[in-house]
This record gives sequence, C-alpha cells and structure tokens, in this order.
Amino acid sequence: MSAPRTHPEKKMALAEHTCVRNTSRKHVILCCLGLHPFSKCTQFVICAAGIMVVFLGYGYTQELMFHIEGFKPHGFYLTFVQFVLYSIFAFVERSMRMEKGRTAPLRTHLLLSVLSVGTIGLSNAALGYLNYPTQVLFKCCKLIPVLLGGILIQGKRYNYLDLLAAVLMSIGLAAFILTDNKLSPTFSLIGVVMISTALLFDAVIGNVQEKAMTAYGTPNSEIMIFSYSIGSVILLFFLVAMQDLTPAVIFFAQNPVETYGYAAIFSILGYLGIQLVLTLINISDAFITVIVTTCRKAISIILSFMLFAKPFSFQYIWSGALVLLGVYLHAYSKKLAKLRRLPLVHQEKLSS
Repeated sequence: MSAPRTHPEKKMALAEHTCVRNTSRKHVILCCLGLHPFSKCTQFVICAAGIMVVFLGYGYTQELMFHIEGFKPHGFYLTFVQFVLYSIFAFVERSMRMEKGRTAPLRTHLLLSVLSVGTIGLSNAALGYLNYPTQVLFKCCKLIPVLLGGILIQGKRYNYLDLLAAVLMSIGLAAFILTDNKLSPTFSLIGVVMISTALLFDAVIGNVQEKAMTAYGTPNSEIMIFSYSIGSVILLFFLVAMQDLTPAVIFFAQNPVETYGYAAIFSILGYLGIQLVLTLINISDAFITVIVTTCRKAISIILSFMLFAKPFSFQYIWSGALVLLGVYLHAYSKKLAKLRRLPLVHQEKLSS
C-alpha cells in the first residue's frame, strides 16, 4: 500500500513542528553555550527560570533608574547606552561563533534599526510619564494594532478567539489607564502617546524580522548587531538634534554608578533575556514561550507595587487580569491555527 499523500503546506508545517519537537537531539546554543548535553526538560527549566530571573531583574533595574531624581528626561540617552552595549555583545557573540558578512539587504537592516529605536526608545522614554505596570500592560497589547491594521489595511478576517482577545485587552487596558489617571501622580497623556507609538513599531518589527529570517536566512546575531549598531547612530543624531545629548552626558557623569552602572546591568539582563526567549522558542514553541513571558509580566507588575511606593486599587487587579487573559487567548488561537495545518494523523499523535 502506498503512503498517503500530504499537501505541501502540511508537509512544511509537519517538518517545522518535527524540528521543534526534536531539538533535544540537536545542538541548542544559549549565548555560545551548548545546552545539548541536557535533556529537553532540563533545557526548558533552565530557559524558563532564566527568563523569570533575568526579566524580573531587567524590570526592577529599569524602574529603579527612573526613580533617580532627575533621570526621567533621559530615556532616549538610556536607550543609546543600551544599544551601544547590545552592539558590543552581538559583536562578541558573532566573533565567538565565527559568523561574518551580511545576508539581508542593508535597507532591511536600516528599517529594523528605525523600528528598534521606535520600540525600545519610546518604551524607555514613556517611563518618565507612566507607572511601570502601565508600561508593561501596554506592551502586552501588541495584538490590538496588529488586528486593526489587518482589518483596515489588508482586509483580513480573524477568528473569534483573536477578536475576543483584542476586546479583553482593550477593556482591561482602558480600565487600567483610567485607574492610573485617577491615582498616579506621574500619569501623563504624553506617556500614553509614547507607549502607544512604541506598540505600533513593535507590531511591525516582528513581521520584518520574520521576513529577513525566512527570505534571506538571516541569523539572529546578524539582525541584532546591525539593528543596534545602526540604531545607536540614529539615536546619537536624534539626541544632538533635540539638544538632549549634553544635558544627559552631564547628568550621567554626575551619577556614574547609578546611571552607567545600572544601565550596564540593565543592558546585560536585556540581552540575556532576548537570548533566553529565542532559545525557549527553539526548544519548545511560541505558545509555551508566551505562557512563560506572560507569567513573568504578571510577577513584574506585582513586584513593582511591592517594591516601589505607588497608589494601589483593586481595579488594577481585574483590569490587568483581563489583559493577561487576552494575551493567553491570542497565543492559544495561534497554536490552534498551527495544529490545523498539520496532518490529521500527526495531530492525533500530539494529543496522545
């Protein structure tokens, strides 16, 4: 009896899933360190625990810096320092892996640099005008601009889970903002505009990165070194044009330990976090990664209220829970869509 024929798209989906399922047999690398001697379960625990610890430290350091008196106007200079350090880390990583050259066109890297500056720069700067928990919740809601853009620009149709997720995120985010507006002395519409714009950049950057990886076979290290090195130059010109460079340099020089020192820790943790997330996606799948990162964000918000004095209301709890539930539903919807592209026999094996 001949083997059943499989649709080409299903073959590709099966191959992709098989690749993810079998990564324990391949070399899994985290910051040039091989995890392949460990079992897949141990690899997952290392990455998941690492994401929790690293990103909690990242968030704590970020909020700690913005509590330094006089630091709030210098969010873009912090991003400049962060990008310079990211570029150095990426260069060291590429050198250790002996990777050279460039696979993607320079215009793609230039676009990624602009998007990275918009995403990270505006996100950092927004902390001068918003509470840290509000910033985190905004960053959870990338689905909203993606969904609206797909409907209005591309005429896409989404399933009920995605629509429900977007509605929950919108309601939760609106309630959280209204509560913050009433209680927080640092709340400002400027911060809302900044973080909303950062969200739009973030919604685009994933598609551009995916295109670079699939169309040109561009490795993560190449994307990072070009994005952040070119982004550093863009930020430098921006700071000079806005006349923010000299005041920022003077302020950082007056408090080198609390500024450059914290910024270095912040950047190291951020770079490690990126590597951990990419490795976790490689050894499990995007759905599991979303679950881990969503739990991390929830803990970050809780710790922010515990470690830094700020007004509190129980409305923060239910509105934040709505947003996180929306994130979960969106990730679950993507997982279901992926499973539908797999052959029926393979789906039965996965569910067994």
